[in-house]
Amino acid sequence: MSNISGYKSRVGKLSCNPEEIFNFVTDIRNFHRFAPSGAIVDWIAEKESCRFEVPSIGNVNFKVTEKEQFKKIIFSGNALQNTSFSIVLNITENSENLAEVIIDLQAELNPFLKMMAEKPIAKFLETLINEMEKFRGWKEIKEKSQFL
Repeated sequence: MSNISGYKSRVGKLSCNPEEIFNFVTDIRNFHRFAPSGAIVDWIAEKESCRFEVPSIGNVNFKVTEKEQFKKIIFSGNALQNTSFSIVLNITENSENLAEVIIDLQAELNPFLKMMAEKPIAKFLETLINEMEKFRGWKEIKEKSQFL
């Protein structure tokens, strides 16, 4: 029996405005730029969907399933032998007109998998927020599919 498990990142403070992150991230071909070197292999992406392999997890597929302009992006997919998940980027604007992001990850996990996945998911969310905070190429949107 699987239950929906929810995980939330800390607030990430970015070097771009909400429109820039929205435009950049809704083109999934850019998403791999936030992954640490070697974390993903066999990256294949189109504008609104991708698939890749994470060596410790296996194949991952996800796509953009909902967008609220400059405020929210929902990606849905599956991993870990068809475990369904969604990643929600909640975007706000701070007093300096820069974007702040909180990432919510929801996954259908059985109790055993939930126990095993909790620390890796927390680490994934922290890494993703850290990489987004360090990133400076928000206007460099890719126009071709990526094959890594």
